[in-house]
Amino acid sequence: QVQLQQSGPGLVKPSQTLSLTCTVSGGSATTNYYYWSWLRQRPGEGLEWMGAITWSGTIYYNPSLESRTSISRDTSKNQFTLQLSSVTPEDAAVYFCASSTDLDRAVRGKYDYWGQGTQVTVPS
Repeated sequence: QVQLQQSGPGLVKPSQTLSLTCTVSGGSATTNYYYWSWLRQRPGEGLEWMGAITWSGTIYYNPSLESRTSISRDTSKNQFTLQLSSVTPEDAAVYFCASSTDLDRAVRGKYDYWGQGTQVTVPS
């Protein structure tokens, strides 16, 4: 059973960089079987896939966010990280890490395992 534990601040000032970490444990956590994604849900909106990384380091981004998004992983710590730069109040959302066995499923919002979610506030 794969478990995902998110960490990171819930308050980010405008123009700063949001940084969240997801620690993976259990199951075949560190194999390339999974695509490890970051997604968010802004108030009143559906889930928005931000990007994904495989454990071998291949990265995929949502084109609409790619210019501000960086996803990386630290295999020694079983962690993958999201950085979103130049945040504005429009980036306030609940952010999730999640895993799926297929990139298409990840883009379409179909995940096998989820982190607990992090409410991120960006004050105006």
